[in-house]
Amino acid sequence: MLMENWERIGEILVMTALVYAFLVGLLRFTGKRTTSKMNSFDWVVTVALGSMVSTVILVEEVVLVEGLVGISGLVLLQYLVAWAAARWTGFQTMVKATPRLLYYDGEFDEGAMRRERFTREEVAAAVRAGGYDSLDEVKAVVLETNADLSILPAEDNSASSPPQVLANVDGVDV
Repeated sequence: MLMENWERIGEILVMTALVYAFLVGLLRFTGKRTTSKMNSFDWVVTVALGSMVSTVILVEEVVLVEGLVGISGLVLLQYLVAWAAARWTGFQTMVKATPRLLYYDGEFDEGAMRRERFTREEVAAAVRAGGYDSLDEVKAVVLETNADLSILPAEDNSASSPPQVLANVDGVDV
C-alpha cells in the first residue's frame, strides 16, 4: 500500500522535526568528539543511534519522550566511554583499536597489512593522495584507529630511530 492516511504522514513529519531538533541540540551540547571521525566504537554507536532515531520517528507504539530518553542514554554512554578512554589507558585499550604501522623506511609490513586487510596498492594510493611522487619520500604509513592512513614524510637527516609520534603505534619499537 502506498499510504494509509494523511494524518499519519503529518505525525511522521512532526516527529521527524522534533527528533531532529532534539538530536542537533544534544550533539551540540556533548561536543565535537561525538561527531568526530569514527573509530569502530563510534561507528557502532552511530548505527545504534540511527536505528533508535528511525524507530522513534516511524513506530507509533514508541512514545516520543521514551525514545528521546533512549537516544539521550546512548549519547551519554558514548560521551562517558570517550571521557574514560581519554583518562585511563587501560580503558582506552579495551574500547579502541591501536594504530598500526603498515610501511616504514622502505619496507612494507606484510603481516600487519594482511591482518588489517590492506594491499600495497592501497598504501601507494594513500601516498599519492598525500601528494608524494614516490615511496622514497615517505618515512612511514600508519593505519589510524579511524581507518585513515597517515603519512609521515622522510627527512634528509633521517635518524635510525622512529619519530616520537610513532610511540603508540603497533609494530614500532621506540
